This record gives sequence, structure tokens and C-alpha cells, in this order.
Amino acid sequence: MTLKIFVADDVSDSGLEPLRSAGFKVEKRVGLPRAELIEALKESDGLIVRSETKVTADLLDEATSLRVIGRAGVGVDNIDVQAATIRGIVVMNAPDGNTITTAEHTIALLVSLARSIPQADSSLKAGRWERKKFIGVELQGKTLGIVGLGRIGRVVASRARALGMQIVAYDPFIAPEQARDLEIELAPVDDVYARADFLTVHTPLTAETRGLINGEVFSKMKHGARLINCARGGLVDEDALYEALSNGSIAGAALDVFSQEPPPQDHRLLQLDQVIATPHLGASTAEAQEGVAFTVAEQMRDFLMTGALRGAVNVPAISVQEFSLTQPYVELAESLGRFQAQLVEQPVNEVRIEFAGEVVDLEATPVVRAFLAGFLRDVSARVNVVNAFLIAEERGIKVTTTYVRSGGDNAPAIRTEIIAGSSRRSLAGNLIGYGGQRREGRLTEIDGFHLEARPEGHLLVTRNHDVPGVIGKVGTILGAGGVNIGRFHLGRRERGGEAMAVIEVDAPLTRDTLQSLRALEEVISAQPIEL
Repeated sequence: MTLKIFVADDVSDSGLEPLRSAGFKVEKRVGLPRAELIEALKESDGLIVRSETKVTADLLDEATSLRVIGRAGVGVDNIDVQAATIRGIVVMNAPDGNTITTAEHTIALLVSLARSIPQADSSLKAGRWERKKFIGVELQGKTLGIVGLGRIGRVVASRARALGMQIVAYDPFIAPEQARDLEIELAPVDDVYARADFLTVHTPLTAETRGLINGEVFSKMKHGARLINCARGGLVDEDALYEALSNGSIAGAALDVFSQEPPPQDHRLLQLDQVIATPHLGASTAEAQEGVAFTVAEQMRDFLMTGALRGAVNVPAISVQEFSLTQPYVELAESLGRFQAQLVEQPVNEVRIEFAGEVVDLEATPVVRAFLAGFLRDVSARVNVVNAFLIAEERGIKVTTTYVRSGGDNAPAIRTEIIAGSSRRSLAGNLIGYGGQRREGRLTEIDGFHLEARPEGHLLVTRNHDVPGVIGKVGTILGAGGVNIGRFHLGRRERGGEAMAVIEVDAPLTRDTLQSLRALEEVISAQPIEL
């Protein structure tokens, strides 16, 4: 079946080529009314947006086929990431695609603000020659304060330093050694506000950063300082900025973004001569638009075709190479999860997963997610590796992982234990394969019984007293029920105690066949497993 990608915003057509070349159906319709957008998404596997389309929880409720949302840009505040995660939908962006162009736009506004270039241009075109009115300030020797030293903030610092500016910045996630390498002075945020001749902000918009630049901040800044915002409109309290500009404590502001976009025509800030405004042009260059579209298209293609995750904001990233190394363990873990879910009969309190061998040196998070997705598959119709942790948390299931480096050559790669009330059920599995063979997963232990079975297809797990004749009686009942045995795997702890069997069969067992098996005096339990 051909996978469909719907493009809802004006994304570069050439940037979408990786999807078309891979055989995806790409449908681009921009500016659809909500009802038409919902209809278009009903059979779409992927959605690509910029900042115009609002991807809300109610929209996602209707898009039941959607597996991935790609933001052709950095910010994802127009996407309800939590709602997407709950529904098992990957959200990815292009964090590097518009770094240079946004940083360059910041520098353009910085220079324009220092020299009143837009105002002077408008004055001259209106027939006035007002040289004295537009006396500016030099950037050489001035201090640029930067709040947020992510990709864009660092490039802005580099460009501003080339203009002879002193850089002082605040970012709680940057180590002092890293800042020194970048020739940036780190300082407490209040010191940055107090020392900056020009202040630029480059942080994501979150609940914590909304209104970050407010009246209190303006009161701490130098009299006559200037503000630049090319990040997100909600970072700046626009009412407080208007007051600071009106009373002269702030000399000017250059804004590429607003809390409401487009802003109302009568927006108070747009009436002030000391404000320079552009319509969210930070990422608007031909190179950036093609770049972010191409990045998202490649990431989406790789995820839908191979499962590799890059640029995801709600799932840990995993490269194509990492994916190829972990994929056999992911498949084994999902099978173990589905297997174990059918053994447990009580509400689960805790899931414990232990890794040994080479998997210890790999990124094991995808393996844990795969186990939980398999284990919780019957709990939610849309459970997958994206939302597995969330669903486990919602149900009060504690998930712990441990890593064993000294377990010996025969230690299973994955051992899992489920604690449900007073009962504990354990499984273990490993990979087998030699030479150039693709390694396959094997179930190697159930509740301490050692055996080897393929975790796939129709299985029957029996536990019985280890006495002569049990295998024959089980085989007779299965034969009478028209069930053919593919393989018979046995395990026991000690002779004459209890034994366990995993029987591969060609068809599901009927209720009557199961009742007959369970009625055998030697049989303790008989559990069908469907994988």
C-alpha cells in the first residue's frame, strides 16, 4: 500500500523530493478549512506543516491513520506534542535548517535598530531629508546580551563578535568550558539584562519561558537599551514593552514575531516609530525553506520505511546505523512483551527489564519502549513505541531497567520480570545467528524453566508434573482437536519435579481442546499464546 503524506502549509516543493523519490504519495493543499483538513488527514500516514496550521488534539482525534508529523522548521508550539504522543504519533522538526538564516535576520535587525535604517528609508521615500533625525549608534564596543545559547544564539554571537561587540550571555544548560571555547562570557541572567546595550532572546517558547521578557526585566536594563526578538512572540510581554518604549526607558525594539500572528492592524507596538517590525521572516530565505523541507522529508521517509528516528521531539532519536544494530533486539523485546502480557492475569505493578551482553553497549531505550508497546498492546489500540511509557505511567506501572556486564556468555540478552500483586512472571530471550545470517530472537526461559522456542505464531505453553506419558497425552488431545504440532520445546528444573513446554502449533486452539488439556491430571496449566 502506498503511504500518503499530506502537506498543509506552503513548504518548498523541491524539498519534498525525498518522499516522492521513495514512492510516497505527496498531496499538498495549503490553507484548507478545518473540515477539509480533517477529511484530508483521515487516510494520511504523515503530515507536514510550517507554523500556520494548528495541529490540535481534536484534529488528531480524527486523523486515526497518522503516524508522524513533520514541522518544516524549529518551533513546534503550533503542534500539541503531548496529544500527539498520547496517540502514538511521532513529532519531528528540522532543528538545523534555519539556523543561519534566522541568525542573519537577527543581525540584520540589530544593525537596522542601531542605525534606524527602515525609518530613514521611509522618510527619504516620503520626500524628506532628515539626516540629523536618524543619528544612530555604533555597534563596535557595545555589549550584546543573549538569552539562550542554542544553535541560533551561538551563530548570532559569532556574527556580532565579528562586528566588534562584547558578548555576555545566559543559558543554564551551557557549561562554562563550552562558553569559553565559543569566546562568550556567561553571566547570571540579571547581569545580562543590566549590562546589555542590545538584548536578543533565543529560547524556545514553553510554559516557563512565556512572558520571559517582561516589565521587571525592562526595569533592570540600561536606560536606552534596545531589544531584538526573532524567536517566538510569546517570549516578550508586549504590553510591558509598549510601556517601556513609551516612557523612554527602552530606546527601540526590533520584532520579527508577535504573540498573535499576524498581529492586529491597530497593534500598539506597530504605531511606535522606535519599533522595527517584520512579518516572521527569520526563516524566510529560499535556502532555508528548501533545507527544512528536505530535512523533514528525509527524516519522515526514513522513519516510515525503516523505523529510524532523527529530529523527533517526543521520542529519543536513533540513527539508521543504530537502528540496524538494535532492530533485532527491538523485535525480540516486542515479542517478549506480547508473550508476557498473555501470561499475566492480575493488574501489573512493576516491569523490570535486565540487559546483558552487547545490548548493554547500545542505546537500549528503543528496546524498552518496544517491550512496553508489546506488553500493553491490548490495553490501547494505538499503543506504540512513542506513547508506551506514557500509557505505563497512566496505569501506575513502574518501569526499571538494569544492565549486567558480567553475566557470562550464556546470559540472556533480555530478561524481563512482571510483578502483579503477589505473583511474579519472568521471561528471557536471546539472539541466535552465525556468520552472515540475520540473527533471530529466541525465547530461552520462562519462570526459570530453560528451553528454546521461536516467539512467533500460535503457541501453547503448558506446565505439568514431570512424569512419563505427558507429552503423548498432550499430543493425542491436540491431534483429536485437529491441531498440528510444528515444534515441541521442553524445559525442566529437576527430574521428577515440574516441567514446562512451549508447543508451536499451526492453528489457534479451540475452547474444547483447551479444556481437555487442562483436565489432564498431570497438567498444572495450559495457556495459548498468539504472537
